Amino acid sequence: MADVQVIGAGFGRTGTWSLKAALEQIGFGPAFHMVDLMPHPDRAPMFLAALNGEDVDWNVVFDGFRATVDWPGCTFYDRILAAYPDAKVILSVRDPEKWYASAERTIYALKEAAARGALEGDGPGAPPEVLGMIRTLIWDTTFEDRFADKDFAISVFEKHNEAVKQHDQLLVWEVKEGWPRLAEFLGVETPEGDFPHLNDAESFRRMFGVPATA
Repeated sequence: MADVQVIGAGFGRTGTWSLKAALEQIGFGPAFHMVDLMPHPDRAPMFLAALNGEDVDWNVVFDGFRATVDWPGCTFYDRILAAYPDAKVILSVRDPEKWYASAERTIYALKEAAARGALEGDGPGAPPEVLGMIRTLIWDTTFEDRFADKDFAISVFEKHNEAVKQHDQLLVWEVKEGWPRLAEFLGVETPEGDFPHLNDAESFRRMFGVPATA
């Protein structure tokens, strides 16, 4: 049975992979991130069911996890919070222009390359049910198949952030801040050592086989 204690409500490309690593380092892991769908493709249909307004058992969705960050969880942060009312919400934010540039170069480039059958590398890649769920949830629904319209995409990003800010038990946080406010918000000692900074754009492209021309 899941016991979700932290809900990351920020969109992908706002430092969510670094946040995942940080949460796991300070005892709030495992933290479910989009990358965790790769070994758990059976959970992708659960998120599509939630997107369709169906009731889902979040204990099943997040079985084995104590936190969620990134997509697809951030789309349903309010429903997840209703299921775990004692959880704390972290809204990871970023300059909208930098966020768009990063998303365009990574997750959107992945979607476009996958559609062309142009992903590179010898690995198995993302399971088709995961790619399909991501396409439906993020590109077709969240961004209404208009992500290429920069102004529209940024407006969606900002509208989401403003909606999240209406909730209590919330930390609005930028990854460049590192440990202090995050640790204080979660009631733990500030760890020694550097804050993890992971998944820059080039690392992402290499990991998922996005070609240089994408």
